[in-house]
Amino acid sequence: MNSKTMSKDLFGDKRMGFFIYLFVEAVMFATLFATYLIYTPAPQGPHPSEVFEVKTVVLASIFLLSSSGTLMIAEKGLDRRNIKMILSGLLITFTFGAIFMYFEVHEFYTFVTEGHTISTNNFLSSFYVLVGLHASHVLFGLFWMIVLLIQRKLLPYNLFKEKHKIFNYYWHFVDIIWVGILIIVYIPYLI
Repeated sequence: MNSKTMSKDLFGDKRMGFFIYLFVEAVMFATLFATYLIYTPAPQGPHPSEVFEVKTVVLASIFLLSSSGTLMIAEKGLDRRNIKMILSGLLITFTFGAIFMYFEVHEFYTFVTEGHTISTNNFLSSFYVLVGLHASHVLFGLFWMIVLLIQRKLLPYNLFKEKHKIFNYYWHFVDIIWVGILIIVYIPYLI
């Protein structure tokens, strides 16, 4: 068995394991979405429409959702073995993800300074857990991109390509969860 076949078998198993992981993550997020729906709006305390700010949500969304598009540049670069496309796609994706994180931290900071903390009511508790968990996934993805940039120099191309593909699944999953957050958490109270 040659090394290319061994690599394909190894990553086939890893890819399957990663899809199982994403399924478990989807179930966890579904549970958090359900919890949010049950407790929002809360009978006491601030209403979501009093807390959410359209500008922050729109800007954060533009940057995070655009990052899936810029990651596709890196994906095309992988197929073409074009290192410049891979690097530019990853670096722009990283930048957009970091800007998204800035907006999330700004949003949480603003809420807390206004007295809307995690213990204010069930709505804010479920909001912070759901949106905070998503933000932690974005932060993890940013660190993963740094690791990918380092691995590009250290690993053989086929191995790097497989690791990059697995990362792509993760990042697109994180973007899909954000779309769910937009539809369930923000939009009903911003319209």
